[in-house]
Amino acid sequence: MHLPKIAITIGDPAGVGAEIALKAFADRDLLSLAEWIIVGDHSALEAAEPGYRARLDPRIRVLSPGALNPDELIRFGQLSAEYGLAAIEYVRLATEMCLAGEADAMVTAPLNKEAVTMSGISFSGHTEYIAQICGATESRMLLANETLATVHVSTHIALEQACRLDPRRIVRTIELGAEAMRLMLGRPPKIGVCGLNPHAGEHNLFGRQDSEIIAPAVEEAQRLGYDCTGPHSPDAIFLRGVRKEFDLIVAMYHDQGHIPMKLIDFEQTVNISLGIPVIRTSVDHGTAFDIAGQNRADCRNMQTAMRMAVKMAAGRLSLTPPLQESR
Repeated sequence: MHLPKIAITIGDPAGVGAEIALKAFADRDLLSLAEWIIVGDHSALEAAEPGYRARLDPRIRVLSPGALNPDELIRFGQLSAEYGLAAIEYVRLATEMCLAGEADAMVTAPLNKEAVTMSGISFSGHTEYIAQICGATESRMLLANETLATVHVSTHIALEQACRLDPRRIVRTIELGAEAMRLMLGRPPKIGVCGLNPHAGEHNLFGRQDSEIIAPAVEEAQRLGYDCTGPHSPDAIFLRGVRKEFDLIVAMYHDQGHIPMKLIDFEQTVNISLGIPVIRTSVDHGTAFDIAGQNRADCRNMQTAMRMAVKMAAGRLSLTPPLQESR
């Protein structure tokens, strides 16, 4: 059986990324699900787990690009332009591996946006950066756990800007979310679309965006064949999703989706990038500078992200027709 090849980036060397990547492989069943490639400097991995190379399963490959000075000790918990630059170099390499067919998916450990920005690179997030490398213009973020999934119309922009809704963007978000959920569920999802305003505008009492922008977008998605309804009151839709009325929620902006998803199941919620030609999953937590280098990081969220990458890669591989033998 062909196992998917999955690249794992270790994130900011001053954070917990290298630690959780290495700890994740304590799960032997997880180890057997794919061919794993850790993308990160040996010095960062060694700092996270001294002597790691002697204990690392030989089936796991390490790609160390030399982004860090190997003679300098890792300064855990410290913002550094050097570390920010190294972190996005790992992401760039993993993305290019996926584009070249050398990996079927990638899993990213957390990096620090401020550290990346300190290096002089304009950076708003993994999803946007990977999309830029791929030449994609319509990337989205999806959060998923065993209970529910949420895709966001907008993410890392000011709330004032996020409220300037575009019906075409909403329809495309529904399409992208539905495509991803089909890979995960093996069937079309039931989709609920959030309103923007309290009580989805309450018949225009609290704003007109819900009736004039979101509702027509939902109707268009329905005409395209998607099983979706809305706009629904944002304060109740996630409870309805937990109760299995919906498989996927479409949130209008970052916090509308992130806050309930992290409350539902923080440890097992995975961040998935949509609208790009590569499969990318990620932990849904930050660099945890406060505990970095102390062997205290919990790897369960990383393990969940790795399993999701395997599931989605296997789903995509199953849809790829086998090569025909030449006659």
